[in-house]
Amino acid sequence: MIKVQTADFDVGQEYAELIAGNTSAGAVVFFVGLVRDFNQDNTVQGLELEHYPAMTEKVLHEIVEQAKARWPIERVRLIHRVGKLAINDQIVFVAVSSKHREASFAAAQFLMDILKTKAPFWKKETTDKGQRWVEANQKDEDGAKRW
Repeated sequence: MIKVQTADFDVGQEYAELIAGNTSAGAVVFFVGLVRDFNQDNTVQGLELEHYPAMTEKVLHEIVEQAKARWPIERVRLIHRVGKLAINDQIVFVAVSSKHREASFAAAQFLMDILKTKAPFWKKETTDKGQRWVEANQKDEDGAKRW
């Protein structure tokens, strides 16, 4: 399940839907990304995410398919929010289930690393010094290269 949405999500509900009816999964790993109040030595006051829906959904599906090809995972839930977000708002939810934990941990890390560099989202931060577009940083690029 992949969603790009403006609405917030309920982590408990997403977890419950991931495991519903699946009795073979022995592991679930999930990650929630939040809007933080700092970036690149600036105080962040808010964030706005834009995307091109058809392109974004296509890339997210491709990333999930790559994870499924690499690890024996059973289910994936990926939610990415767009629009205006405030400090501490949830931005992204990635959850993976598998028979054993190793596959869930690796696939969740892969999904986030690749999502950060390949998914076509454009982020504009509002900081104490004005607004600016945020580009992928070296840490994100290095994270994606390990795969």
